[in-house]
Amino acid sequence: MDNLIALLIAAPLLGAAVLLCGGRRLDAVGHWIGTVLAGASFVLGVVLFADMLGKAADHRTVTQYLYSWIPVGGFQADVAFRLDQLSMTFVLLITGVGSLIHLYSVGYMEHDERRRRFFGYLNLFLAAMLLLVLADNYLLLYVGWEGVGLASYLLIGFWQHKPSAATAAKKAFLVNRVGDMGLSIAIMLMFTTFGTFAFGPVFADAARTGEGKLTAIGLMLLLAACGKSAQVPLQSWLGDAMEGPTPVSALIHAATMVTAGVYLIVRSGAIFNAAPDAQLAVTVVGAVTLLFGAIVGCAKDDIKKALAGSTMSQIGYMVLAAGLGPIGYVFAIMHLVTHGFFKAGLFLGAGSVMHGMNDEVDMRKYGGLRKYMPVTFVTFGLGYLAIIGFPGLSGFFSKDKIIEAAFAKGGTEGWILGGAALLGAAITAYYMTRVMLMTFFGEERWRNQPTASPEEPSVEPAAEHHGEHAEPHPHESPKVMTIPMIVLAFGSVFAGGIFSIGDRFLHWLEPVTGHSEGNSPVSALTVTTATLVLLVVGVAVAYAQYGRRPVPVVAPRGSLLTRAARRDLLQDDFNHVVLVRGGEHLTRSLVYVDHTLVDGAVNGTAASVGGLSGRLRRLQNGYARSYAVSMFGGAAVLVALTLLMRAV
Repeated sequence: MDNLIALLIAAPLLGAAVLLCGGRRLDAVGHWIGTVLAGASFVLGVVLFADMLGKAADHRTVTQYLYSWIPVGGFQADVAFRLDQLSMTFVLLITGVGSLIHLYSVGYMEHDERRRRFFGYLNLFLAAMLLLVLADNYLLLYVGWEGVGLASYLLIGFWQHKPSAATAAKKAFLVNRVGDMGLSIAIMLMFTTFGTFAFGPVFADAARTGEGKLTAIGLMLLLAACGKSAQVPLQSWLGDAMEGPTPVSALIHAATMVTAGVYLIVRSGAIFNAAPDAQLAVTVVGAVTLLFGAIVGCAKDDIKKALAGSTMSQIGYMVLAAGLGPIGYVFAIMHLVTHGFFKAGLFLGAGSVMHGMNDEVDMRKYGGLRKYMPVTFVTFGLGYLAIIGFPGLSGFFSKDKIIEAAFAKGGTEGWILGGAALLGAAITAYYMTRVMLMTFFGEERWRNQPTASPEEPSVEPAAEHHGEHAEPHPHESPKVMTIPMIVLAFGSVFAGGIFSIGDRFLHWLEPVTGHSEGNSPVSALTVTTATLVLLVVGVAVAYAQYGRRPVPVVAPRGSLLTRAARRDLLQDDFNHVVLVRGGEHLTRSLVYVDHTLVDGAVNGTAASVGGLSGRLRRLQNGYARSYAVSMFGGAAVLVALTLLMRAV
């Protein structure tokens, strides 16, 4: 069984190769080839999972060595895979949710002429993400890391004929390159510090290494995580990524790309445990981002962008938990898995709504859709209840554990982090209730309204098949789309409870991540009660604003905070002023220094030499009389000097 690990990656990688190189002859069946190979990887993952369960907890880590990749003296890099409880969790999530998204895409992309290529990119995405989580060393992980970046660029910009999609793809690619520089620097520091970048030796020697070096490595790993997981300050790409097809949003935001940063931090736990300053930076980034994303989600009228803000916030919870060290590692991954179910379900539900609404994304032009889309309404509703932490559903178990772990950090830091997590829970209940009410309840605002997009339109090419400006005729999506939504809804309801029975998920991951109870100043019952009270408050406020009042088709001007949130809390404005204009001023200053000082010094030296040589050249004119006069003058000077010296 241990020799089958590489096949997990090989199946979707084969699909990508076949679909991208096979040509138009595969157009009719390409989508099924991609879906079957993604499903085959999931089936193999289940087989390996069952085999792992048959082993003792401390013997479940297995390694498959393929070959030596870069054998150059002391620089040894192997292509080897590591399958343990942590990577197995990601394998099942990536392939399971990824396969459902593939199946959903069969119906969603039915009318797209380039559907075969789309499924090739989806397969490439799965293969890259699997390589990332199965790699046995940081250098091979980096290959998967870059592969995920490439695949996201291709998928976000899949409809590159739309300028907004092409721009969004470039933005995601460039912002992620900043984070990728952090990972590359961290790998270099590891090699100079440990002489290797293989997980085993690095983790074993981390506790015996100077804290300063580990802090530098940890901060660079955090920078990398901020890029991939859209955390402050590298979060600006996430909302624009909604320009890609909706299944891409589900794949990126639920099971693959944005979870990579959380995986990197948890996998590198031995480094962060020995670098408390870097660990503190992780918690600060997570706490700030969970509030940042929640506030942005409150002001978005585009249903996909509202969910994008939600993703940013929920990943913030995971990063916060990962920064708590052994207190929170398990709960970070637990929330990551449950989030994979309900967030994928929410995005697919949003796609189903768009499918029945001529690809309209403005929630102000929805309303009353529960009557026309009963399956979408129920599955989306269950995802909504799960994400706000409704008692008994998945989010209730996983997110509450993170809030408890934040308080368990102890001291002032614990109160601040726990308070931020509680506040985020209240805001989550508000903005998700807002989405639910504006979409499925109230009056049918879409009647007699031309379909036009909100702030920055994200209308997808499928609108061409429905009639872009025709009145929508809401209807339920086909079964090939609703079946994945139903399966994800089951995960949204039951996954968290199953994980919590007998603390089975904790015991599953503890051999890899370790676990500590911490020292919480408040009881779990108090935290749960406070969370539920804030949940009710958030729902009540949203209902008062959007359930009891008519929703205006044109968004009101709103407060200063609302206007800032609509502009993503001015993150792009900040980047433009600080980075773009700052870069322009820096470039102009460097050009001035180059022209004035550098070129001035060089050109001045050349001019001085040229002028001196020109004057010296006059002494060599070729006339004998001039030379005779010079010799006579020189002799006269020598005689005069000699007489003067004798007289003195």
